[in-house]
Amino acid sequence: MLKGKVAIVTGSTSGIGLGIAKELAKLGADIVLNGFGNENEIEKVRSGIEREYGVRAAYDATDMSDGEAVRQLIGTTIGRFGRLDILVNNAGIQFTAPVEQFPPAKWKAILDINLSAAFHGIASAVPHMKKQRWGRIVNIASAHGLVASTHKAAYVAAKHGLVGLTKVVGLETAGSGVTCNAVCPGWVRTPLVEKQIDDIAAEKGISQKLAAEELLAEKQPSLDFASPEQLGGTVAFLCSAAADQITGTTISIDGGWTAR
Repeated sequence: MLKGKVAIVTGSTSGIGLGIAKELAKLGADIVLNGFGNENEIEKVRSGIEREYGVRAAYDATDMSDGEAVRQLIGTTIGRFGRLDILVNNAGIQFTAPVEQFPPAKWKAILDINLSAAFHGIASAVPHMKKQRWGRIVNIASAHGLVASTHKAAYVAAKHGLVGLTKVVGLETAGSGVTCNAVCPGWVRTPLVEKQIDDIAAEKGISQKLAAEELLAEKQPSLDFASPEQLGGTVAFLCSAAADQITGTTISIDGGWTAR
């Protein structure tokens, strides 16, 4: 379905981003991976995608907190592959604290990576996508882009901002062959969430299993985690012809979290 297309997935060396990259590669897209991690491990992932799916896969270590570098990532990809068809803005970080104790440096870092990076990437990619009359922008927001939780001022603000940005870009590109949508996951068992489970287990002196159940019970009625593969499948759907008229909106994969 995506043979000949080129996709950038930010924050894709592990977790949700890697799951999305693999699903797009499975459908024939060439992939640009981005993120931090051990060089040898990243190379294993990159070469593994090429081997398993028969596509081209590149790795770019662009720092998503640097807006100018994000713009250069778009240009470098087009220079290397000759085109850019799919941009998945997935890179994100988290920090929790009451608002009055929230460190200004953490606030800035979260907004830079979770929101501003998507703006810079989109602003740079849209002209190319419009020119070729086809493009798919998918912003990985969060249930926290639609509702709030305590102690997550920066994350919730950034993800709400990402949903708003999605709507604006959806309107501005309507009818051009380019769509822009947001995917809003609930709990996905990524390293970020694993740390929250560890914290609950340590704080309450309970097992990892019980801590995970407690985390889910508070927010996610399905009492089960969404998987990176499921998120990848949703992104793939948004890149399909069936989704040609889906733009400027959000799709929740949250086990019922935001239905409450």
